[in-house]
Amino acid sequence: MEASVFSVLDQLIRPGHLLVGFSGGLDSRVLLELLARYISQRDGFSLQAVHVHHGLNPKADQWLTHCAQVCDVLTVPFIAKRVEIEKKARQSLEDLARQARYDVFRQNLPEGGVLLTAHHQDDQLETLLLALKRGSGPRGLSAMPVKTAFAGGHLVRPLLTFSRQQLSDWAISQQLSWIEDDSNQDDRFDRNFLRQKVIPLLRQRWPEITATASRTAGLCAEQETLLDEIAQQDLMASQHPDGSLDISLLDNLSLARRHQLLRFWLRQRTGTVPSQVQLQKIWPEVALAREDATPELVWQKGIIRRYQHRLYQVNADVSTPIIPSILRLQIDMPLSLPGGILTLRSDHSAHAQLRMPVPNEQLTVVFNLPGSVKVHPVGRQHSRELKKLWQEYGVAPWLRSTVPVICYQDKVAAAAGVFICQEYCCPEDRNGLRIDWQPNS
Repeated sequence: MEASVFSVLDQLIRPGHLLVGFSGGLDSRVLLELLARYISQRDGFSLQAVHVHHGLNPKADQWLTHCAQVCDVLTVPFIAKRVEIEKKARQSLEDLARQARYDVFRQNLPEGGVLLTAHHQDDQLETLLLALKRGSGPRGLSAMPVKTAFAGGHLVRPLLTFSRQQLSDWAISQQLSWIEDDSNQDDRFDRNFLRQKVIPLLRQRWPEITATASRTAGLCAEQETLLDEIAQQDLMASQHPDGSLDISLLDNLSLARRHQLLRFWLRQRTGTVPSQVQLQKIWPEVALAREDATPELVWQKGIIRRYQHRLYQVNADVSTPIIPSILRLQIDMPLSLPGGILTLRSDHSAHAQLRMPVPNEQLTVVFNLPGSVKVHPVGRQHSRELKKLWQEYGVAPWLRSTVPVICYQDKVAAAAGVFICQEYCCPEDRNGLRIDWQPNS
């Protein structure tokens, strides 16, 4: 088994920092042992173990001590993090504990590092059955990939092709010690119920069920990859620079393809997708609502809105207007703002947008200017009220308070990413400033 796992690791990881989740149970104990041996035979690797103390079991302190002792024997650097879990109505304690663990992993994984977890073939079957129970589509039925992007690095599961029995047999042959979590016997938890009651019956009837389920998950993952490639093409064709979707282009898609695009779009913007019921409401209740309506669909990651024939995903923090404020701007100094990062960069090329300020001319950025303020953008014959310009440039009402307005001595010179005022435009033969506005995604 050791040689097989080493071969898998050689294919999946490159020299660098490795972080292993170590609970002290059988699975993570086997993985830690294998990784410690692996890096002793390879150059360029560093390994650190992290233990998450959930505080949910009376023996949690003993487990932490055991894990620290194992790492000390293996000379593997060890860190332990305590987390507090508050269960709320209709929330799974299993899911909350998992979220807390992965939050700790994110916080401790350096840029470009690799997190390794001890998920195995039996876990894959359990995950697949839980996905079926939830009514998941191909993405959910793909279960757990061997390698995936995670927190600026990667998450790798090198034991997915091995059964729990294989891990147990190897651990016994190597005389390893590990802890037994008595809560794993509590079949009130869904995963434990499957492990204790359902999967033994499935194996009794179909001994190869674990391997075949793993193959099914792989096929679903392959199909999901293909669907994502199609959705990416549709997204490139229908997405505006501000991240909104063109409703007229979505209207040309079949129902199934439109739903796939909406899932893909929302997952990219929020990290998750709405329920099937919520997804089915987006098109008829938001996209196709009356022309004079201001429709919206509230879901767990914010609000889906329509404006000027486009769909917007509005995150909760964006829907709260920014308090009016005035901030000082300095040339070539990035300024962190609620909606992103703004920098006025010195530019000696034809790409300069704003003229250089004259001596004692103060540069500021302001938000929430009154709509009655009149400005004169480049390319227009006359000045217009700001509220009219927002409409003409297609800036959605809930985004207007987040657009940085750049001022020269209290006079509006530009709205970042929207317009430049004629009076402050940089002459072609002069050095000037380029607006570098990086809005939050």
